[in-house]
Amino acid sequence: MKIVILDGYTENPGDLSWEGFEKLGDLTVYDRTSEDLIEERIKGAEIVLTNKTPLKRDVIEKSSMKYIGVLATGFNVVDVVAAKEKGIAVTNIPTYGTAAVAQFAIALLLELCHHVGHHNAEVQKGRWSESLDFCFWDYPLIELEGKTMGIIGFGRIGQATAKIAIALGMKVLAYDEYVNKDLETENIKYVSLDELLANSDAISLHAPLTATTEGVINKANIAKMKEGVLIINTSRGPLIVEEDLKDALNSGKVGAAAVDVVSVEPIRKDNPLLGVKNCIITPHIAWATKEARGRLMDIAVNNLTSFLSGKPINVVN
Repeated sequence: MKIVILDGYTENPGDLSWEGFEKLGDLTVYDRTSEDLIEERIKGAEIVLTNKTPLKRDVIEKSSMKYIGVLATGFNVVDVVAAKEKGIAVTNIPTYGTAAVAQFAIALLLELCHHVGHHNAEVQKGRWSESLDFCFWDYPLIELEGKTMGIIGFGRIGQATAKIAIALGMKVLAYDEYVNKDLETENIKYVSLDELLANSDAISLHAPLTATTEGVINKANIAKMKEGVLIINTSRGPLIVEEDLKDALNSGKVGAAAVDVVSVEPIRKDNPLLGVKNCIITPHIAWATKEARGRLMDIAVNNLTSFLSGKPINVVN
């Protein structure tokens, strides 16, 4: 059985093993695959795995695939309708990076509060050595104790982020289409989106990209927020209207923002957030701890093993 992985590098740049897949068939791993090479590379393959390489209807209809494994939670890179029509199972990895993404969201929040990277760079340049005082700082330093975090999207990652925020002494306001009152405590309360926007000192996005969440951070909603609010996005770039966030950062309405995702990735050189004051941009790495990628690998192998045994799991079509 021929197994092809189209873009394995981001999942495994060399610090993990493909052994689990090697045991299941004749494995070929490509670091990256451009769209013009997809058809050639999957020719004769029954099993194809992809992370961000698209598998569209025309490719699917010509293929000999019986199984498509997406090496991620989001599976919009695959035409799942076309796959279903051809009897091809499509699976994803539903939960692997909860702890990693929650940790990264809080890391971004703390960086906005203390600007650790900036101050280290200034010390390395010699500014502390030349300081007339025993310390210096270039940004207001923010203490989180007693402040309120609004979390838009209160699934597993949102809940994990809330747990850390509470440990830092924060209160949490949660907004989600699906309300689970059992999760409410003295520190966590479900509220409407407008109430969250109006009362949060920091807002962290953990919602999937849907018709109702796309552009949720926009000019109108930013106007409802507190002056100087902090915004963190480790979810999906299109949740933010980037031009609107740029304007709000430049005006000071939004005190600072930190995003690990943007509307088009890799980021385009004309992205509105590049070069904007008080905006940190990281290159979609919240998910990428070795531990999280190891879990992803294990789940992906288990998905395929279950499919081959006739008991498929995590099928999205």
